[in-house]
Amino acid sequence: MENLGASAAEGVDITEIPALKTQFDVFRFMKRLAETYRQRAFMVMNLPAATATELAGNTIITNWPAELLTAFDQAKMLTNSTLVRKLRRTSVPFAYDLEQVVKASGNAVAKNMFERFNLVRGGYFPVSDIAGHRGVVSIIGDGPAFSRQQMMELMYVSIHVFERLSDIRSLDVRVTEQLSDRELDCLNWTAAGKTSSEIAGILGLSEHTVNHYLNRATKKLDTVNRTQAVAKALRVGLIK
Repeated sequence: MENLGASAAEGVDITEIPALKTQFDVFRFMKRLAETYRQRAFMVMNLPAATATELAGNTIITNWPAELLTAFDQAKMLTNSTLVRKLRRTSVPFAYDLEQVVKASGNAVAKNMFERFNLVRGGYFPVSDIAGHRGVVSIIGDGPAFSRQQMMELMYVSIHVFERLSDIRSLDVRVTEQLSDRELDCLNWTAAGKTSSEIAGILGLSEHTVNHYLNRATKKLDTVNRTQAVAKALRVGLIK
C-alpha cells in the first residue's frame, strides 16, 4: 500500500515517511494527509495515563487551533473523556462522530466547543512504537465519514508516522547525550555569528581548541560542516 487508495490519489505516498527528518516534516506530511482525506485537523499524541489531566502535555504534533486545545484543558475534559477511556481499552481504530461522543458523555460543552471549529467526524487510530509506547493518531474535521477502506489506509499510515516520530525523538535524545557542554557553547556562539577567534576570547580557550570542539560537534551531529551542525542543533532544540 505504498500509494494510497482512490481518495488519496493526489496525496500521500507512504514511502515519504522514512525520509521525514524532523517533527516539522511530519507535521507538514500530516497536514497534507488530513487535507487529502478532506478533513481539517490531526493530532499525534502519547496515550494519556489514567492520572493525566491535560491533553497538551501528551501531544506530540497537532494543528488543532490553540484556542481549542487551551479551552479543552481549562475545562478539564481529558479527565472524564469517554473517548480517551475507549482508547485505553482498544488497539482497533474506530470512527469518530461528535454526536455519538456527546450522547455517550452528556457533555454539551464539548459539543459546542468542537462544533465551533467544525471538528465533528473522522477517525482515531491507536498505535505503538517498537519500545511499546502507546499513542494515538486522530484525523478529524467536517468532511465525509471515512469508509472502511479509508480507515484501513489511515491506520497503516498512522503506524508508520508514530514509529517515525519515535525514531526522530530517539535520535534527538542520543545527540543531546553525546554533545559536551563546551561543544554546545561553541555551537551557540557560532549560531550567534561569532568566529572561532572571537569564541576563543569569550570562552577563554585557544582558537585551536574551539575548532576542535566544533569539529567534534559536527561529527557527532552527522553533518559535514559547522554551518550544517548549527542548523541541525537549532532544529533539534540543542541550542536556541
